Amino acid sequence: MSKRWAVAAIVFAIVAGPLVLRATHNASQNEGIAWPLQSTTPAGNTPAGNTPAGNTPAGNTPAGNTPAGNTNVAPPLGSSTGKDSKPTPTSAQPNVAITPRTRTTVPDPNETIADRRPDIRVDTTLVLIPVAVTDPQARFVTGLDKENFKLFEDKVEQEVTQFSSEDAPLSVGIVFDTSGSMGAKLQRSRQAVAQFMKTANPQDEFFLVEFNDRPELVVGFTTETEEIQNRLTFTQARGRTALLDGVYLSMNQMKKAHNPRKAILIISDGGDNSSRYTETEVKNAVREADVQIYAIGIFEPIGRRDHTVEEYNGPGLLSELSEQTGGRHFTVDNLAELPDVAAKIGIELRNQYVLGYSPKNTSRDGKYRRVQVKLVKTTGLPQLRAMFRTGYYAPTQ
Repeated sequence: MSKRWAVAAIVFAIVAGPLVLRATHNASQNEGIAWPLQSTTPAGNTPAGNTPAGNTPAGNTPAGNTPAGNTNVAPPLGSSTGKDSKPTPTSAQPNVAITPRTRTTVPDPNETIADRRPDIRVDTTLVLIPVAVTDPQARFVTGLDKENFKLFEDKVEQEVTQFSSEDAPLSVGIVFDTSGSMGAKLQRSRQAVAQFMKTANPQDEFFLVEFNDRPELVVGFTTETEEIQNRLTFTQARGRTALLDGVYLSMNQMKKAHNPRKAILIISDGGDNSSRYTETEVKNAVREADVQIYAIGIFEPIGRRDHTVEEYNGPGLLSELSEQTGGRHFTVDNLAELPDVAAKIGIELRNQYVLGYSPKNTSRDGKYRRVQVKLVKTTGLPQLRAMFRTGYYAPTQ
């Protein structure tokens, strides 16, 4: 009971007794805060409306800091409980340790493992050599294996690392002669193109270059064979023969091909007499391109007296252009045979072997490398003949 009377006496003394507040005129004035210098008004004698709320903001002395009945709470800084009391020293601020959070990068849901790996560059060269094999009756031989072939580059045997005999999609350029001398031969030549197109696959693509005084790209790459045949329907024969320029233009167009296997079919009746490019320039361009050239030469009988020098040289020129690429040159004397020859070329392109190898000579010197393919003698088969691309230019970088 004595403790309860003691607590009650203390509370009565605090409420009834005068409260003296002193505020030290300190640096708070620099912050724009006005503090009263002295107040001796008893707490109970001051009406609530006599002291503006702005002088002692509610936020300065939170109610929770001095709960009723708690006499052990230290008074605010600068205040005193008596006339001779000294200010209570400020307690030391606690040390606060702030640990920064590591920001985790949110991965892109569309990103693959390859996207996060550093770039890796591998320099290698893969040479592909198309090979057509025929028997003594010029019939195509299929069903051979990789072991039936030996491949050499500059007389050094190479290891065949890739071997294929499937009918892969082709990119084909039709180089069509429309010079004046083709007048009576145009109809059969159109039929030859139509027969050649019948051997095409849906994935094959074609373009058409016509040439007389100069070459012209009439139809760019397309999978619609009817488009090329329709354009040939309105072709007229006139002018001279820029055969070499037509081949050169087709080589440039072939750089836009989408298929790995590429071929050009030339249909012409004579030599060149109107080109700006020389024979040497075109032959070099053919060597640099990975393109097979097939040619159908529609030549007049040699006994005619009105043959020009270019017409005499025509068969030899077409043979040189085609054979160094692994293609062939067909001479047609009878126009009725023209469509059948074109169909035969289409079938040959569908029955080829493709040999792939990485050269043992890894020098990137840009020099011409000669290639040779030999057939291994197989018991039960006659002497076979292989037709292939005879070389290529090494890369320079």
